[in-house]
Amino acid sequence: MFQTLFFTTFLLLFLTAQLRIQAFNIISEFSNTHQNITLTAILQKSAEVCQVVVLKQGRFFVQPKVLTAESVAEACLSPASASSLKETISDIKNRNAWTDLIHFKDPEYHFDNEEFAAGRGVITQGLSVVKASLKLKNYESARERLGEILHTLQDFYSHSNWIELGNRSPYANLINPTLPLTNLADKNMPTCSSCDDDCTNNILDTVTSQKLLISGYTGGSSISKPAGKCSHGGLVDLTSFLEPRGGINKDKPKSPHGYLHLVAADVATAATRDLLEDIRKSTNDTEFLRLLGISSTFSVLCIVIDTSVSMADEIAEVKRVTSSIIDSRRGTTDEPSLYILVPFNDPGFGPVTKTSDAEIFKSKISALSVGGGGDDPEMSLSALWLALAATPAASNIFLFTDAEPKDVEMKSTVLVLIESTKPTVNVMLTNPLTNTSRSLSNPINQLYQDLALASGGQAIEVSKELLPNATSLITNSTIFGLVTIFQAVRDPGRSEVFSFLVDSTVGNLTFYITGNSTQFTITAPSGQSQSSVQSVGSLGIIQSVFNLHTVLISTSSPAGQWSISITSAQPYTLKVSGKSPINFKYDFVEVIQNPQPGYAVYKSRPPAGGNVTLLVSLLGSGSGLISELVLVDSSGSGLYKGSLEDQGSGDYLVTVETAPKGDFYIRITGQFNSSTSSKFQRQSSTRYRASTISITAVRNGSWFAGQNFSVPFTVVTNSSLREYAVTVRNSGRYNMTFPTSLTAGGDSTANGTVMLSAPANATAGTEVILTIEVTQLGTNDTNYAFLRLAVSGAVAPPAGLELSLWISALTTVLISLLNQ
Repeated sequence: MFQTLFFTTFLLLFLTAQLRIQAFNIISEFSNTHQNITLTAILQKSAEVCQVVVLKQGRFFVQPKVLTAESVAEACLSPASASSLKETISDIKNRNAWTDLIHFKDPEYHFDNEEFAAGRGVITQGLSVVKASLKLKNYESARERLGEILHTLQDFYSHSNWIELGNRSPYANLINPTLPLTNLADKNMPTCSSCDDDCTNNILDTVTSQKLLISGYTGGSSISKPAGKCSHGGLVDLTSFLEPRGGINKDKPKSPHGYLHLVAADVATAATRDLLEDIRKSTNDTEFLRLLGISSTFSVLCIVIDTSVSMADEIAEVKRVTSSIIDSRRGTTDEPSLYILVPFNDPGFGPVTKTSDAEIFKSKISALSVGGGGDDPEMSLSALWLALAATPAASNIFLFTDAEPKDVEMKSTVLVLIESTKPTVNVMLTNPLTNTSRSLSNPINQLYQDLALASGGQAIEVSKELLPNATSLITNSTIFGLVTIFQAVRDPGRSEVFSFLVDSTVGNLTFYITGNSTQFTITAPSGQSQSSVQSVGSLGIIQSVFNLHTVLISTSSPAGQWSISITSAQPYTLKVSGKSPINFKYDFVEVIQNPQPGYAVYKSRPPAGGNVTLLVSLLGSGSGLISELVLVDSSGSGLYKGSLEDQGSGDYLVTVETAPKGDFYIRITGQFNSSTSSKFQRQSSTRYRASTISITAVRNGSWFAGQNFSVPFTVVTNSSLREYAVTVRNSGRYNMTFPTSLTAGGDSTANGTVMLSAPANATAGTEVILTIEVTQLGTNDTNYAFLRLAVSGAVAPPAGLELSLWISALTTVLISLLNQ
């Protein structure tokens, strides 16, 4: 009776907690975590490789006393890399944490249930994707997969008995598929004895004396385990209450084998370094360091251009300005590291040219020629979609056209990519009308303005003759280290005074005001002011081209409180930017409280009507802090303040009780050092919106060329029996099937599957962006899932078969065929 009640009580606890077994925790004040292990290993390996590179250059390398993103970047003689290194580490750590949220029931992702061959397969297949993606310079895909496999690799040392067997160095066979996994305990062999308070010696002597490799079993989808087997252990692992009781995990100091927690974490750190070294050997040191965010150049030049017959003047101007940028920035930190070109007309769009070679890019630009179309609608949004899928996150994209979009159905997908990858889209529209009573003189340009505003970019109307006056925006916007200080949109327009703080690290302070019939006056901290009618004044130079007014501030000391008074009855936008090392990175996350605290980044809209949680990282300052985060209603109607929880190393979990009902931006304030005079503010360029729909999509395993690949997704709503339209697109334009509509059942959920087919000749490492959009019929409530997929080049070995044996068997078959 007591045993039945005891078991039932813990069953309820299990169901409530929705078991997620984690190694080393994700968030903890008292133990070494996945985050710390990953951070430490990447900083150590970065410093090691930088030393080799610097010494080869005949320069002096200074080993940092304390390893931080800032100190490692300084030692690498690339201090500008500090922010990108920290961003990269954050991305890899976040993907590491993601594995627990998505694969918490899959034992192979954690080396549970003695799934050693399958766990090694997760690592080695993922490692091949990392290397193939890196070869094609698809760094973001490589980083995502790297974070995932690091979680599995690190779990091995916490969940197996490798450490208990006396090993104090990594198991090299885990990252080498050609080496056999030896001394594995038989699936039917007992491995543990029962323990309650003290589990130090619960592994059987027969296991230890024969040096057999075992791991703990977890409940997963069933509450059972083979007779005599060890459990993972812990309060929510119900198998640990079955004979033999207890567990062997070393996740934290209070785990069943917590006395070995720090040892396991140290070996996991060494194993992480070894895996990074394996990746390094597959490429060169420059590319390896770029994978980790360390480089001498960072900016991206992306051009999306209409090649219809009416665009000859625009193409000539693009050729001129891109050549000027390339030639003038060689050897500087502002030299683009990547060049992307996407042409379009009607009915065609693409292909995408993506290269790090400036001369190849110049030749592609020079080869552009006009043909087809005219000023009829063009496939501009499809081309922009391909560009967004090809560019790294937070890039600047410049679209040139004189025609309205023909493919207006692509707007929602373009918005998905804007929200997910945080680019800045600027549109040059060479079709203005003489009527200036609207913010845009030509009403067919409204859709372009909507997309530009969503990204924090500009929609600029300009005549073909004056286009050279507007392309200075490209020159000004593609320098490294630009940050957004303030941004506002007013539609309808009204008179308003905007105030914001500019800190002492900011240079190249620039105001962008778009709108017709707009008057403004800018006031500096010194009290000096300049109005829109003064093209040259005490504060700087004002350049006006049709609906765009650019103010280049020339004062040498811009720090302090600035204000701008704008008067207009028409809609207008304001953006204030500058060059500074101080910026911030942010992601919406789902927080997990049980069984252990953690989080996972999700690429979709945040929830409406409930808590919104963000993971925010301060970039460019090793000693700074964030003091406040607010969600800013884009209409100016309110601020929604968040509560901050310091995670260390400049990272914060921020919880906002509810999101604005409309569009909103994210704004932070803080200090970049301990001085009270070092206060700063930054704002997101990208605009967001909450949704009552939740959608989760899962990428399981690897996607092999010539094979179908399924992506299941789940939609959760706040009401049952509602119908939803489904739109799915993939940037590879591969064949796929998916349900075009779903109906939420009585539990307010609906499930679907996307089936993708990669051609047999798909190159290993090819990146495909998959978006799944779900819209409640009869409303404008939409949410999406954004997935970055990478194709593996080789066919997967049969499940459970060692790769070395599979290769041997395949070789035998091939020889047999050749001898026939």
